[in-house]
Amino acid sequence: MIEIEAYTVEKVKDPFGILTGERYEFKLDIDVAEDDELYVAGGLYIRVIYRVDGETGKIVKYELFERLNDKFADVELEDEEEQMLESFCGEHFTEAEE
Repeated sequence: MIEIEAYTVEKVKDPFGILTGERYEFKLDIDVAEDDELYVAGGLYIRVIYRVDGETGKIVKYELFERLNDKFADVELEDEEEQMLESFCGEHFTEAEE
C-alpha cells in the first residue's frame, strides 16, 4: 500500500475551452514499503490529471516516476490504491494554485 508524503496541485489552463470541466494536475510524493512490488530505491512520485465537471470528479490519467531521475516507471496501482488516489484528489483539488 502506498502512503502520500507530500503533494502539490495546480489548475491546468484550457485556453481553447474544448473540454468540459476543470483539470487539475497533482504531483504526489509517495512512500512505498520495501517489500512492495512498486518499491524503487530513491522513491517514487505520481503525476495525476484530475477532472472536475460539476459535482463529479475523476482521475483522467496517472503516471508513476522515479524521484531521483524523473524516469517513467511502467507500473500500475492496485484498484484500492487507485480509489484512495481518486478520493485524495477529490478532497484536495480546491487547494489548487491558478
